[in-house]
Amino acid sequence: QVQLVESGGGSVQPGGSLRLSCAASISIFRLYNMAWYRQAPGRQRELVASITSGGTTNYADSVKGRFTISRDNARKTMSLQMNSLNPADTAVYYCTARPSWSTPSGDSWGRGTQVTVSS
Repeated sequence: QVQLVESGGGSVQPGGSLRLSCAASISIFRLYNMAWYRQAPGRQRELVASITSGGTTNYADSVKGRFTISRDNARKTMSLQMNSLNPADTAVYYCTARPSWSTPSGDSWGRGTQVTVSS
């Protein structure tokens, strides 16, 4: 059973930075595609960034140039470095994992970590 635990959320002022981490209990972590989603109050959940098992990254237009996704296969962790944060980034951020051979039905989700950007 896959377990994902997010950490690193918190409150920050506009222009600040946060680093989110996701610890995964996956024996073959290196074969999983990973992603960060977020959901703001009253809005649909959206993809923020993803990284494939091969290391290919993808970002939502709204975070390009500000956020950086990375993974450490040896530590079985994924991170999201968030810089130049603004109030629109306020949301609950979720870590997801999908076997590289699977469809979205195979996704596992963490419980989320709150990020609040406010002055």
